[in-house]
Amino acid sequence: MPFSDIGDIDLHYEILGEGFPMLFISGLSGGAWTWEGQIPFFKQHYRCIVFDNRGAGLSGKPLSAYSIAQMAGDALRLLDRLLIEKALVFSLSMGGMIALELARIASGRLGAMLLGCTHAGGKTRISPSPEAVSLLVNTAGLSREEILRKQAPLFFSERFQTENPKAIEEHYRVQLLAPDQPEYAFQAQLTAIYLFDCTDALSKISNPTLVVTGTEDVLIPPANSIYLAERLPKAELMQIPGAGHALHVECRDILNRAAHRFYQTYLASCS
Repeated sequence: MPFSDIGDIDLHYEILGEGFPMLFISGLSGGAWTWEGQIPFFKQHYRCIVFDNRGAGLSGKPLSAYSIAQMAGDALRLLDRLLIEKALVFSLSMGGMIALELARIASGRLGAMLLGCTHAGGKTRISPSPEAVSLLVNTAGLSREEILRKQAPLFFSERFQTENPKAIEEHYRVQLLAPDQPEYAFQAQLTAIYLFDCTDALSKISNPTLVVTGTEDVLIPPANSIYLAERLPKAELMQIPGAGHALHVECRDILNRAAHRFYQTYLASCS
């Protein structure tokens, strides 16, 4: 299990496959294990770097406030330690916010980016309903498995829950194998999301970007992705009809293939 000393914490990471570097950035409470539906596909084509954000998995969990800028700095220092000059980006949810901030501070270190089910923060952010927020944060006294099952409507469309229970159970199995996240670290990541704002920087981010959303996403409503796609200079918008928030599970094959086509178009233009 490799770790990188990136300053105030050790960051757990893994590298799988060979080829052009591809950095995966996970969302709230997520980490390297998030990408079980992506790595078997992408490691055939790319050098995949997965890691646990600060506050999650095996990475350091300092007793302090976190910020999206801080987590973007973690990712940049990891690229530095691995001597990676440029990487593609595959990001979801909070990971998309980290990717946006990373592009703001180090655009030249990134190639094409996928931003899935995310937002730019600030006053323009379209928030989930009060009911959705309550489902996300009111988990006192529940086990991890109880939390996952309670929050299913936040992450999966009703249709997917009905038609693909085995896929959801496999997703839960992998999630429950991951290290527990302390409540203080969850709250620190959640606060970082609420305080994030990169709206003023969007017009200056020139990386080719594929913005992806599910039309039934109740956690980060699709209007957020539309806003991003309209303001990022080199963005394409992909809306997946009927999909919920957990695109990497619910739309695994569609998402993987679309991302691969997008990356290959970018790499071809660079050669």
